[in-house]
Amino acid sequence: GNFWLVEFYAPWCGYCKKLEPVWYEVGAELKSSGSLINVGKMDATAFSSVASEFGVRGYPTIKLLKGDLAYNYKGPRTKEDIIEFANRVAGPVVRALPSRQMFEGVLNRHSVLFVYIGGDSPLKEKYIEVASEMIVYTYFFSALEDALPTNVTLQELPSVAVFKDRTYFLYDAYQDGELSSWVNRERFRGYLHIDGFTLYELGETGKLVAIAVVDEKNLTEEIAPKVTFGHMDGNDYINSLIMGEVPVPSIIVLNTSNDQYFLLGEPVKTLDQLVQFIHSVLDGSAQAQGGDGIFQRIKRVAFDARSTVMSVFRSSPLLGCFLFGLPLGVISLMCYGICTAESDDGTEELDLLKREALPEEDEYEDRRREGEEEEEEERQEEKSAADKKVD
Repeated sequence: GNFWLVEFYAPWCGYCKKLEPVWYEVGAELKSSGSLINVGKMDATAFSSVASEFGVRGYPTIKLLKGDLAYNYKGPRTKEDIIEFANRVAGPVVRALPSRQMFEGVLNRHSVLFVYIGGDSPLKEKYIEVASEMIVYTYFFSALEDALPTNVTLQELPSVAVFKDRTYFLYDAYQDGELSSWVNRERFRGYLHIDGFTLYELGETGKLVAIAVVDEKNLTEEIAPKVTFGHMDGNDYINSLIMGEVPVPSIIVLNTSNDQYFLLGEPVKTLDQLVQFIHSVLDGSAQAQGGDGIFQRIKRVAFDARSTVMSVFRSSPLLGCFLFGLPLGVISLMCYGICTAESDDGTEELDLLKREALPEEDEYEDRRREGEEEEEEERQEEKSAADKKVD
């Protein structure tokens, strides 16, 4: 087939530059292995119409082009993960397992896989439809009942099963709802090394996520119903998620359906203590924090804005001064101009009023002088008359 694995990038994108050596290794390994998958890259800023046609909205974006279809890669940007994605999507959407030996072989190779068991049916048609959408995440197989391992027991045929965590779970349409929703929930292992990307993906499942925020990975695996367990190295991502400070080590449970979280207020010393805390979350007795209310949304906007400003100044102080200093300078000049204009207008009006008032003052002064001159003349006349009488 004609397959292309394409990276859409931007020349100024830091993540794209970080991916560049990995992308070269991906191309070299696929070529040396004789793969039919071609590897390329495209400057999405120079070919914006093509990038827009493929729905590229961020950088870097990795897509596998298979005929008329384009599959978006959403996994970690490592050579191994990208190559596995390419090989998985380039192959059949549903792979057949004709024998028990092949079945056991894929169980050993893959940590999570879905299997349809049975012949042709409406459920198989639905399964193929779901697999064509979810192949970007995991593997889908089909098998007949006689190819199943001896430890697998079915309640009915046909059936859909997910194999993970050294066991398997059967799909129940009455309890689990839509097949696509069930596959999306069950495509994760029960215990994970969680990073920001994985936690974002878990958010679409609606499950509770119990996270051990640690420095080391020596943890005990304990699985509880409706809960995904995992650990996260360091507390930076969790701190930004809850807009607070989480000590290391600590246990936090996230409700991915409504953004609430639960913190155990004391160090975990025993397994029973941890299990009791998880049960208190499940039965609603534990105190929830956070959420998706209007106050939390406003707080999130303010927190993200402050974090963005701080990250810009930390990474490039000069760029931060330019980005935020220039608008502030322009606004300051505008305010100064407005204030100065108002002050000048007031001065001009005052001068105009003074000029209008001047004629009135001059007229009054003239009358006053005339009155003084008349009084002086009268005094002179009286004095002259008095002098004549004396004579």
